Amino acid sequence: MNPDRFFDAAENVRTIARALYVGVRDLPLISPHGHVDPQLFAENQPFPDPAELFIIPDHYIFRMLYSQGVSLESLGIPQKDGTVGETDRRKVWRRFAENYYLFAGTPSGIWLNHELCELFDIQEKLNGDNADDIFDQIQAKLAKPEYLPRALFDRFNLEVLTTTDNPWDALSYHRQIKDSDWDGEIVPCFRPDGVTDISRADWQANIEKLSEASGIWITNYRQLIRALEDRRAFFKSMGTVSTDHGVQEALTLRLTEEEADRIFQKALKGNASAADARRFTAHMLMEMARMSCDDGLIMHLHVGALRNHNEQIFKKFGPDKGADIPIVSEFTVNLKPLLNAYGSERNFHLIVFTLDESTYSRELAPLAGHYPALRLGPAWWFHDSIQGMIRFRERTLETAGVYNLIGFIDDTRAFPSIPARHDLARRIDSNYLAGLVAKHIINMAEAQKMNYALAYGLSREMYRKQ
Repeated sequence: MNPDRFFDAAENVRTIARALYVGVRDLPLISPHGHVDPQLFAENQPFPDPAELFIIPDHYIFRMLYSQGVSLESLGIPQKDGTVGETDRRKVWRRFAENYYLFAGTPSGIWLNHELCELFDIQEKLNGDNADDIFDQIQAKLAKPEYLPRALFDRFNLEVLTTTDNPWDALSYHRQIKDSDWDGEIVPCFRPDGVTDISRADWQANIEKLSEASGIWITNYRQLIRALEDRRAFFKSMGTVSTDHGVQEALTLRLTEEEADRIFQKALKGNASAADARRFTAHMLMEMARMSCDDGLIMHLHVGALRNHNEQIFKKFGPDKGADIPIVSEFTVNLKPLLNAYGSERNFHLIVFTLDESTYSRELAPLAGHYPALRLGPAWWFHDSIQGMIRFRERTLETAGVYNLIGFIDDTRAFPSIPARHDLARRIDSNYLAGLVAKHIINMAEAQKMNYALAYGLSREMYRKQ
């Protein structure tokens, strides 16, 4: 792999970018939001095979293959009922290899090239002809102690890895990790969407799970609030520093307790309307912000994905199968109630992510450039890419600066992609700042300080202060 990959073609910019990158290349990685399964580190067993490592947990990969007519069944993706179509992982890997050309120029292709080369010392491009040989090379390495999950965590120089967990989760794998003799830090994140979104088909079942976990039988709105507060306290005792909320829109509003309970009772009876669900979710975001002011947990707000767009795939395979599609979002009006109530609170930190790039310069950067509690999450999901990162910098830096941002967050389910993603972000930021130095907009000392903040400092300050 070219050591100057992703740097500018102009030699003067490339030289500066190289110097800036060297200054951040080896900094520890903070992964404060993601979906890696903590069971990996609790049990610390070898990864079964290359398909299980690269393909099956990563919807970035199988969504591209599906778009070209490769069925999820043929890729060994488990169905909701536990059925697995293709069980021969070597065949799954061959299908992936035969279609590897599809990822050229995409962020997935960039991450995969990094993983194969840097992690497994694969020196040739994967294709159908060499698929079996590369499968065998990776399989042989996965059997070695240095490729166990905990060993890779240490090799990646991960300072902390955050998982995403339901509020009723007993966090038994997290407890197992804490009780082990390994010092790697894996912390849970509190994600209450399963009980704050009353439109979900599994909402009543989730309320029962929350009741059992909290010891509070939830039959009204006030009991829901008490149960959530109880579970937040438990999560915090287990090392949690953040909550996560995935919503279609950023609407926030304050309901009276009577109105909230009225909607809650309708939901218990199965009579809540879509309008009820929209208002209840908006109110619960206000309640989550209030609780964050009390307990100090950072509040992540992920906005703008229409979940499970492909209904056939959702019915057969469930959520998170690459069929969540961006929609138009609005923040200035929708967040006004929440920011007016809590946006200046010293103990409150709200980090907003969006899939609607048109809001970067029009709404989000001006909001973050004013409210002390608000920070902007990085280019997220479909925009976690070379051009996506560049657009994010171009549209936010002049209004919000660097220090109202939060650095890089990988948001991945594919554990081995974490260092690849961070490396790409560090290279792109180094190159972007090099361009500002070359134009004499900032000097080299300022660029070095800004680059350190984006690569490590901002995340360290926000997520490790507790």
